[in-house]
Amino acid sequence: MAAVQRKFNTKVGPMFLVASPEGLKGLLWKESAKFPFVKGCDKTEALLNRVEKEITEYLNGERTSFAIPLDPDGTEFQKRVWNELAKIPYGKTKSYKDIATALKDPNACRAVGTANGRNPISIIVPCHRVIGANGKLTGYAGGLPVKEKLLAIEGFGKKA
Repeated sequence: MAAVQRKFNTKVGPMFLVASPEGLKGLLWKESAKFPFVKGCDKTEALLNRVEKEITEYLNGERTSFAIPLDPDGTEFQKRVWNELAKIPYGKTKSYKDIATALKDPNACRAVGTANGRNPISIIVPCHRVIGANGKLTGYAGGLPVKEKLLAIEGFGKKA
């Protein structure tokens, strides 16, 4: 069975979940024309329900990690970047240069930024935790106000 899409309303705005029987393909801020809005198989529907539950818990400050099987489409380089993003701890941030250095290519900052921007699984693969080398927030598919809210949920920017 092909991947299916479902609209999910959250406290930070609508999101679009895309899942296949193998796992979550997308947690998107905009509807994807590539995937139909139809009922999936039981396995896919159960996965979409689980994603909604875990994202709601995260947005309510009740969850710091996710246990969702992932099935993103991307190039090998993009998948390497997304794997590094997934390693950024809750409540912490890294720069594009930090990610490039972790990939053993410190000059790949721009390529890392491009791959970060194409991350199809927002929040779960935490591209919102990537900031500029100067410590300032940079672009985010959901918009900078949403990025600020997500980081605030995680306690980023709070004084100890």
